[in-house]
Amino acid sequence: MKAKVIQFRRGRKNYTPRHFLIEIEESNSREDASKFVGKNVVWTSNGKDAKKINGKVSSAHGNKGVVRAIFEKGLPGQAIGTDVEIN
Repeated sequence: MKAKVIQFRRGRKNYTPRHFLIEIEESNSREDASKFVGKNVVWTSNGKDAKKINGKVSSAHGNKGVVRAIFEKGLPGQAIGTDVEIN
């Protein structure tokens, strides 16, 4: 399933480098988003090497269908706005 990386999970003065907010196309409410908790997320880079970084959906974020995902290691800043795959 296609989804998009929106932003780092952050507060006013700090951010969490491995936590990202992900917007799922088919998810419009918190109930829809909670169905994806526990599923795997894979981000693939666009370079020659095409590195893959794996993560897992941890919880819903807000009431509009956005989820939080925790990755094995942090994604680069260029990952914001790119697509991820949810299995």
